[in-house]
This record gives sequence, C-alpha cells and structure tokens, in this order.
Amino acid sequence: MAFIAGAGATNVDLLYENMPRIPNIGEEIYTDKFSLQLGGGLPATLINAGRLGIEAKIATELGTDIFSEFAKEKFEENKVEPTNLYKGSGIPLNITSAIILENDRSFITYGKGSIEPDEQAKEEFYNIAKGAKICMMSPGGFIDVYKRLKDEGTIMVLDMGWDDELTFEKYDELLKIADYYTPNQEEALTITGCSNARDAAYALKKYFDKVVVKVDKDGCIGIDGDDYFFCPSLEQFKNVDSTGAGDAFLAGFIYGLFHDYPLKGCIEFGNITGGKAVTAVGALSAYVNEKELLELKKQ
Repeated sequence: MAFIAGAGATNVDLLYENMPRIPNIGEEIYTDKFSLQLGGGLPATLINAGRLGIEAKIATELGTDIFSEFAKEKFEENKVEPTNLYKGSGIPLNITSAIILENDRSFITYGKGSIEPDEQAKEEFYNIAKGAKICMMSPGGFIDVYKRLKDEGTIMVLDMGWDDELTFEKYDELLKIADYYTPNQEEALTITGCSNARDAAYALKKYFDKVVVKVDKDGCIGIDGDDYFFCPSLEQFKNVDSTGAGDAFLAGFIYGLFHDYPLKGCIEFGNITGGKAVTAVGALSAYVNEKELLELKKQ
C-alpha cells in the first residue's frame, strides 16, 4: 500500500485561552479555558494526512515522559505510525506554553527545535520511508536520506518555514532535491528577493516547473508549466486562529498529489484543509475528513 513519510521533531502545545492579559512578574492570572494539543510542523501535516485516509509514517524523538506518551497516543489515534529515534533519558520534544489574548499571543518554548540525527537515526528514517509515494522534507540533517529517496522515485515535498537567512544560496541543495516547495508569501519574497508574490512565483521557476506560493488569507498562486493561476480562499471559513494553517494546507496539497490530481486541484484541496484549520484555536483542532474534503472540492 502506498504511504507518505517524514522526519521531524514533535511539538506539544499547552494553550491558555481567554487570557485578559499577560501576567506581570510575580502575578498569577487564571483562565477558564485550557487545552493540551500536539503543535504544528511536520507531525501536524502527517496527522492531517492520516485524517484524510492516507497511511503516514513519522521518524521523530519520543521519550518516556508524559508529553511523549500523549504524543504517541495522538499519532496512533490519527493513523500515523511513529518510529522513535531518541536514545536518551530526557524530554526530547518541543513544549510550548501559549498565552492567547483577544488580539495577540505570547509563547514560551522548551526544546531544541529540530532533530540532530546521527548515522543510525538517518538509516532508521530511510528504512521507514523507503517505498513511500511522498516524503515530506524539512531543513536538518536528513538531506542524504532525501537524496536516496528521490533517486528511488519518491515525490519530495519541501516546507521550510521561516529563517532570517532564507536565500537560494543557503537552501540550494534542498531546493534541487525537492519536486515541490510550498512557501508562504513572506518566505517566497525573502528567498527570491522579489517585491511581490507573482514575481516571486516566477523566480521559483529556477528550481520548479510547478510552483506554489501561499498568499496568506487570500489564497494561493500556482504555476503549472506556462499556466499561471490563482486559487482564492474559501469565504465560509472564519479565521479564529491561524496556528497550523500552513501545515493543514500542506496536508490537503499532499492529498491531491497522493491521488494524482493536477497542481490546481492539489492547491484547491490545500485551501480547503488550510481554511478549515483556522476556524478553531490550536494547530489540530479543526479539520475535514476525506468525505468532507471531496464534497467541498465539488462546490
């Protein structure tokens, strides 16, 4: 059976909602709404893909702590098969406390951000990803594995996230491996040095025949060969919290690739899953299942 795979750090979010303000030093403020959730990033995309009926595998770092046990439970609940790369005795996850105000938010995060794999971890990831139809890529130490998978015919999808030093020169090797890259508007403008999203999309033709640039809440630009188009966002989705919107978009986009849709169809799926994700607080709170996704696509 075909599947998708990826390697990345697991993030857990402690969300304190309805906060009237950020407490001053020495103060304690109570709220009546709290949730513990898996956070955004590559694991969130794989979970959203699992919810759409795609078999998904992740290589990540999990310990024996309560947060790791929570993460394992959520992976399995959402049909994502985790392989643990962690050999230590500490807490290997990124744990974020998010204080959510009416119009803003503040974060405190424990963790190292990303996985720093040794040769054994790289081989373990390759073993679970070998034969995948699609592999999700991210910056880090797995580039040799990405090359092997690419040579074997796996479709490689890159989502890097923000970096103050986001340039073609810095990420040239990753971009050359990727079949698809899904930057948002700010990332696309920064990496290309262009002043508008359309020009940035055309600048990305340096690496890709099929180009994707997410234009925030408005929708997404696509270029398929010589065909330039724009797919607007769905108006029925009200933005409550944009956390995880990019991860959810990527899940819908990958759903389209997995089922061999043309680029425009993949982007339309991404707009649906990304749009639904912003309707509730947290990276994984609001989502569509496969039936809902296909019905919205028809509309």
